[in-house]
Amino acid sequence: VQLQASGGGLVQAGGSLRLSCAASGRSISSYVMGWFRQAPKKEREFVAAVMWNGEKYADSVKGRFTISRDNAKNSAYLQMNNLKPEDTAVYYCATVPASIMVPTMNNEYRYWGQGTQVTVSS
Repeated sequence: VQLQASGGGLVQAGGSLRLSCAASGRSISSYVMGWFRQAPKKEREFVAAVMWNGEKYADSVKGRFTISRDNAKNSAYLQMNNLKPEDTAVYYCATVPASIMVPTMNNEYRYWGQGTQVTVSS
């Protein structure tokens, strides 16, 4: 599976961005789709994930970010509203075959996209 993330950019605080993750190589309809981010000098952290039985969000983005998927387009999305300067990071999409629990750790995901930069100015 190959993943291509896009949609990043520069936005003012309070603004919105929509990230996209296009998968190729096989259908990801039975896979978990996740988003992670890595700010400068920080560890890569979980942001959100969507699986057949629901969604999961990091506490820091709950109520502001929404993850979704379109299996017909073999894609996933991350709608980010009310962005804050602390959301500035490189955002990565990732995927792995679905299991019972929604994975939130880096090492639980098998395939990764190349990352897209999101910069939020104050």
